[in-house]
Parts: sequence; structure tokens; C-alpha cells
Amino acid sequence: MENDISLKFRQQLFLISENLVSEDVAALKFLCTDLLNLSKLEGVKSAVDIFKLLMAQEYLNAEDTFLLAELLYRIKCHCLLEKLGYTKEKVQERLSEKGRISPYRQMLYELSENITSEMLKKIIFLLQNHLPKRWTILSALDLLTSLEKKGLLTKDNVKILEDVCMTVSPDLLETIDCYKKGKDNKTANFTQCFSELNLELRGEFSNVENESKTMKSYKMDGPRRGFCLIINNVNFKSSQRKGSYKDAEQLERVFKWLGLEVRTYTDLTSGEMINLMETWQHVQDHQDRNCFICCILSHGKSGAIYGTDYRLVSIRVLTSHFTAKQCPQLAAKPKLFFIQACQGDKVQSPVYVDTDGPTPDLSSGQERVSLYASIPEEADFLLGMATVDGYVSFRHIEEGTWYIQALCSKLQLLVPRGEDILSILTQVNEDVARRDSPSGTKKQMPQPAYTLRRKFIFPIPMAPPPSEQHQCF
Repeated sequence: MENDISLKFRQQLFLISENLVSEDVAALKFLCTDLLNLSKLEGVKSAVDIFKLLMAQEYLNAEDTFLLAELLYRIKCHCLLEKLGYTKEKVQERLSEKGRISPYRQMLYELSENITSEMLKKIIFLLQNHLPKRWTILSALDLLTSLEKKGLLTKDNVKILEDVCMTVSPDLLETIDCYKKGKDNKTANFTQCFSELNLELRGEFSNVENESKTMKSYKMDGPRRGFCLIINNVNFKSSQRKGSYKDAEQLERVFKWLGLEVRTYTDLTSGEMINLMETWQHVQDHQDRNCFICCILSHGKSGAIYGTDYRLVSIRVLTSHFTAKQCPQLAAKPKLFFIQACQGDKVQSPVYVDTDGPTPDLSSGQERVSLYASIPEEADFLLGMATVDGYVSFRHIEEGTWYIQALCSKLQLLVPRGEDILSILTQVNEDVARRDSPSGTKKQMPQPAYTLRRKFIFPIPMAPPPSEQHQCF
């Protein structure tokens, strides 16, 4: 029985680690600096490595997972808390009693979250005589770690931070002031203080009533619309996703009609998909474009996509390459991901209807990942899923998938009417929900998740829709 509990606990940790990207791991390392041996922390390569160190120091075990819950809360991976039996609210309630991350470490991390890439360049310039010449500074956390190692920054001396923040962005001083006041008032609610400041610095305090009446739209009138990537995984070792070429062709026609530069990639392994995201993350041409779109057609499981090598890649790993920090050229611009893949167990399909679940049984024991855990908790993302979590999506072996067919159809119908993307996806939901398998017993329900701050409206193309040009529907 004890072995079963241990196995289940380690499976939970593994599933959490699978949904943490490199940026998250760096944040966890930084937050654990006061708890773990620094030399061991430097050798950390993954979240699993951190979990092992925490367990070795008895900070984490199957009976007490609060420290990990606190860490996930601090780095704003709130959707992963459910795997430990927590919610954001439950963690908040217990922080004053069980919280282990010091106010000083909280302050530094919150400060790093509000230092933009442009601010970082200016700070590095100001502090170039204080930083090791061979030390590579890639992030605000790297900078803060370097200052601590040189003894220029401690919990009792934050003057160097105050000096550079006053020069680069005085708004950042509020986070430091909150920390300094808290040192004199031991009962101060540091979490609430930093949370409120973080919201204010990110400009998220607004008059909701007035904003709802005057909802702005993303800028889409630039000379170049943006790039659209289409990943079309058709040929797997023991199966073919027949009909997927039809989807890819329709997507290519529709998004070219909408003014995007389309790039199509066929039959990518899990590693090749990650490498492709890394390549496009660093494309400088994003800076001159209005948006970024990525369509992935493949087999899938809860919160993840299969490469043609039958290895899973977390959707969040793919989308996180395009956050404002990872891809500054797309900061504040809409990033749309459309995923045609199953998100649950394979079902028995009627004749002529297939599912986009894996052919081999590779899914036993896998937990589901919340849809909202698949997109970064950062603004300007939209994730359009072919189906709700836990369920299959259907693909006709000649006509393509229900979801992509409906998406292409509704874009052509509703973009010329000036409809925004969420209104269009609502009608896609209705279209797919009305469909039945040939036996009349199988249904499908798409689901969007988003952190868009404005309406996303495609400019109306001058040319007629592809359906009128090619009669593709």
C-alpha cells in the first residue's frame, strides 16, 4: 500500500513537471534559493531535479505538498494546483501559517516579473561594472542572482535595486517599498501587497463597466498581417491520419486569403515540433507583423500533442515559446493556436469516421490536464481546441475533420461581416455540436480558452472567400 502511495505521488510530480517550461523551472530554482544548497541548485536541469532536492531535505512528501503548492502559486501556475488537491484560494488561506518563501525572495521574484526586456538591457548597462564579465545575463532572475552572489544585494540591503529602478522605471520602486515597510511591520500581508502592486504595474486596474462599452480591438492594419504555421502530422508508424491533407489545404487557403504568410510542415516528431517553435520564437520579422497563428493537426491526449514518433509534447510547452518574455517581438500582439487533436481516450469509430487519438494504447494511467493550463497565464493568447478535455475529436477520412472544416467555413462566412474571433468560434462550436457520426451516436464539442485583452477582428479581404473561388466546401 505504501509503495502504491509513493508511486502515485511521484506520478503526480512527473505530470506537474511535464507542464512546466524552462522559464518556470528557472523561477522555481530562484524561489528555492533560501531553502536548498546553492551548489546543488546550480546543477538543476528540470523541475523533477528540484522536486528530488526538496524531498531529500524533507520539504516535500506525499503527506505534505504545501511547499510545492506555494511554489506553483508564486509562479502563477494556478491550474496545476488541482493535481495536489489545492486551489488558488486554498493556498492563499494557508500562506500566513505555512508559507516558506521569504518576503525578500517574493519581492525579488515579483520585481523580476515586471522588468521588461528593454528595462533589463538598461539595467545591465548601468551595472556593467558590478557584473562578472563572463556571466551571461539572459533574464532578470540571472541579474538578481548575480548581484546576490557578489554580495551587492541582500535581504537587509536593496539599495542597488532602488538606484537602478529609480533611473529605469520608478514604478518598480513600489514593490521594493512594500518589502521595506513589511520588514518594520511583521504582520504585513506580503502576498496581498505584492499581488496588488503586480496588477497595478501591469495596468490591469480598469473601469470594467466603461471598458465593456468601449472594447478596443487589436491593431490589424499594419502592412503585414503575420505568419501562420501549419503542422500536419499524417504518417505515424502504425497509422495514417487520412483526410488531414484536406484540412491543411483548406487552412492554407483561408489564412492566405486573410493576409497571412503561411508555412506548412508535414510529419514532425515531438522533438522537431519543439525545435520548430524555438526557431519561430526567434524570428525577428514578427516585430513588423500584427499577429501570429499556429495550427497543429495530429493525434493527442489531455493537454498534449503527439509527434509522429508517438512521443507527447505538452501544449503549454509549445505555446510558451511566444510569451512576451520569450518572444518580445510579439509582445502585446495576439497569438492564436488552433489544435485539431483528441484530448481523451480513443473510442470505437463507425465506418468512414476516424478519431484523432493515438492508435497504440499509450495512454493508460495518464491524468488529464486542464485546458487553461495549456496556455501561458500571460495576456494575448487564444487556444482553440477541437474538443473538450477528455474526449475524442472526429475526422472523416476523405473530407477532413469536423472542427477544421467548421473553422474554415465560419471564417469565410463571418470575417466579411466584421465578426470578432470569439464570436466566430462560438458559431464553430454550434456547427460542430450539431454534427453526428454515421451511426448517430457520436458527438463532439470544441472549446476555446483565451487571455485576449481586446477584440481580435481580421480586416475584411478584398478578394472573395476561397470557397467561392475553389468550391472547396
